Amino acid sequence: MSDRIAEAAKLAPSASLTVEEVRSVRHWNEHLFSFTITRPPSFRFRSGEFVMIGLPGEGRPLLRAYSIASPAYSDELEFLSIKVPDGPLTSRLQKIQPGDPVYLGRKPTGTLVADALTPGRRLFMLSTGTGLAPFLSLARDPDIYDRFNQIVIVHCVRQVSDLAFREELESQLAGDPLVQDQALLQFHYLPTVTREPFRTTGRIDALIADGSLFGHPLTGPTQFDPATDRVMMCGSMAMIRDLQARFEELGFQEGSNAAPGDFVIERAFVG
Repeated sequence: MSDRIAEAAKLAPSASLTVEEVRSVRHWNEHLFSFTITRPPSFRFRSGEFVMIGLPGEGRPLLRAYSIASPAYSDELEFLSIKVPDGPLTSRLQKIQPGDPVYLGRKPTGTLVADALTPGRRLFMLSTGTGLAPFLSLARDPDIYDRFNQIVIVHCVRQVSDLAFREELESQLAGDPLVQDQALLQFHYLPTVTREPFRTTGRIDALIADGSLFGHPLTGPTQFDPATDRVMMCGSMAMIRDLQARFEELGFQEGSNAAPGDFVIERAFVG
């Protein structure tokens, strides 16, 4: 029996998990990959939510929370992951191939959703690394373009090859079946790189400080305004901690599913 067949034999659905099939795998560089899996007909989620993904472990499934990167209308589920050589799950997950089985949690959840924000004019989605994932889903949700006049994804990474999905985002989601017309007018993408030459360099806090985060083609004030701006953050704990303090000083209120506010973070990934 091959290793892949043996692995498949270990997976069985449960009350909290389904078993899905890997459809595709894309390796962006030596430490970043994305993959798609089948989507159960009964699986429903709100753009920006996360779900548990996993493989068999010693005695019980080995699971980790992953934000869903695909739009809510897609018949596949897509995820973006780092490669950790000695990571209990990612050291194995990075080796998956089309046809392999993986566990999928039955209940997606999360706070990086439009429902957790009060109405505003500009929506800033600030991300580092794989924190981009939930914003890929949100940016392809038609509802977000009805809620906000301008949608901005800021993606901060160390090297240029870490800019996953760069072509799709630079094209302003051209070819997307539901949002391409609105995105052409309302969607903006700002990639920034910290350790290699690029057209925009520096961390997100530096771009805020020098005003370049608010440059052309954005319109409106060249600083954050709690009266009109709403913010989502996902990525490094340091980035979230620093920017959360900055927003609170400006008078922004953190939102949740129960009490919408001016900014949201995904606490499932923060300490």
